[in-house]
Amino acid sequence: MKLCLVVDDSRVIRRVAAKIVQDLGFDVEEAENGRKALNACAIRMPDVLLIDTEMPELGGIATAQALRKMPGGDKVVVVFCATENDPHFIRAALEAGGNEYIMKPFDSEIVRSKFLLLDLLG
Repeated sequence: MKLCLVVDDSRVIRRVAAKIVQDLGFDVEEAENGRKALNACAIRMPDVLLIDTEMPELGGIATAQALRKMPGGDKVVVVFCATENDPHFIRAALEAGGNEYIMKPFDSEIVRSKFLLLDLLG
């Protein structure tokens, strides 16, 4: 089964996202910041990283950049989740290694549609 690592400093958002992703057929692991996410990736590289852009210790953009330098990190699909809708910010996130961008608040249909777009389902 494919693994999705959900990374957000909000426990509530992690739990909601984890439930959505589990319902899509993924195994799920959670991390509360970028440092813990990179540690988890070093143990088991996920297929998908669903990550908040703004977090303490190490934000999503810096985490994605570090992930892309890890062995196998170039194969991970990175989906950023954020409240920021400025086009320059979105472009910066995608240029940092993101494959897609989801605005918060999100629901199961939004995540499902992005995962379909990225050919992650089925």
